[in-house]
Amino acid sequence: MLSKWQWVLKKVVQKLWFRATLFAIAAIATALVSILFKSFIPVSVSVRIGAEAVDNILNILASSMLAVTTFSLNIMVGAYSSATTNVSPRATRLVIADATTQNVLATFIGSFLFSLVGIIALNMGAYGERGRVILFVVTLVVIALILITLLRWIQHLTSLGRVGETTARVEQIAIEAFVQRAQSPCLGGFPWIENHIQPQGTFALFSEQIGYVGHIDIGRLASLLENSTIQVYLLAQPGSYVHPSRAVMYLTEQIPPAMAEKILATLTISDVRSFTQDPRFCLSVLAEIACRALSPAVNDPGTAIDVTSRVVRVLSEYARNLPQTSQILYSAIHVAPLQVHHLMEDYFLPVSRDGASTPEVLIRNLKSLAMLSDGWPDIYRDAARQQAAAIIERQKIVNLTGSEKAQISRLYHALFS
Repeated sequence: MLSKWQWVLKKVVQKLWFRATLFAIAAIATALVSILFKSFIPVSVSVRIGAEAVDNILNILASSMLAVTTFSLNIMVGAYSSATTNVSPRATRLVIADATTQNVLATFIGSFLFSLVGIIALNMGAYGERGRVILFVVTLVVIALILITLLRWIQHLTSLGRVGETTARVEQIAIEAFVQRAQSPCLGGFPWIENHIQPQGTFALFSEQIGYVGHIDIGRLASLLENSTIQVYLLAQPGSYVHPSRAVMYLTEQIPPAMAEKILATLTISDVRSFTQDPRFCLSVLAEIACRALSPAVNDPGTAIDVTSRVVRVLSEYARNLPQTSQILYSAIHVAPLQVHHLMEDYFLPVSRDGASTPEVLIRNLKSLAMLSDGWPDIYRDAARQQAAAIIERQKIVNLTGSEKAQISRLYHALFS
């Protein structure tokens, strides 16, 4: 499991400014390194190559890269707006964290700064004839990098912000979150099955912050309990909404305020939910995409069916990676495992509700539930049957033709009888 600082660092690395800053620093350093190594270039080489054209090349780069960067930023903002409108506002964060887009913009900004620093240094006379040779060679390398980046950018623009591409990103991050949770079903802690009941003799611990739990540094929490006999029953999990009136955990012993503050610091609370440790949030975002496609304004049941197929893959990967026996790394920490009926409700309940008047969506949902039930009966059978029964109950009261209702009923009895 990631520590709090590793999780924060991962979040920072995904920011656009981080890569842009790194490329900018590298560009400035590259432009200045020619001054340091100009003495290594023989005079005969500098006379033969000349490199007088470097002034004009740098001027062209400085003017063109600024325009290209501005144009690319406009495209990027348009893609974010498209993802927000056509997919889900929650999925936009994944589009913003797209590595290709960040590398392209960082390359353009870095190239602009490289040419700008080079022009300034040339006008100051810092390079000399031999330094110009190094600057000329480096400039050719930068031009090659720009050409490769432009080709990648053109190819990437065909899918940036599109519904299918953004949905695929959500699916990929969902698979990663579910596989990680499957490998540590209780975040490495001891399974706490009856998590709806406060254990006898325990004391509740409350957080003064209000928001969503984005990350739990379970390793740090275990180290704080290492030299004590305290047992912790963790109520708040990644994705939980915490409030001062609701306990975040139960402890078997009362602890001083300083210790309580350190324990609460292992929980990172933010305004929005995070995809990293929160598999249910991933399913909720996929459900949002499907429900938006089923809205009267969009009326695109094909997208809802596509998302359902992706959810089947996500839940299948989760079932495949569940171990026979979970490894307990932190025996003093009790954590509730994911409840399968909650996972089914997160996706199939809203999609079946919003697609109740669309037979093809209900049929796909029934088939998908049957696949999960038949593939992993010990895990999904009861929850899948519950959601399938809800579909049949709901379709009785919606505006469908008699033949459509009969078709759905026959399919239900064929799959779940």
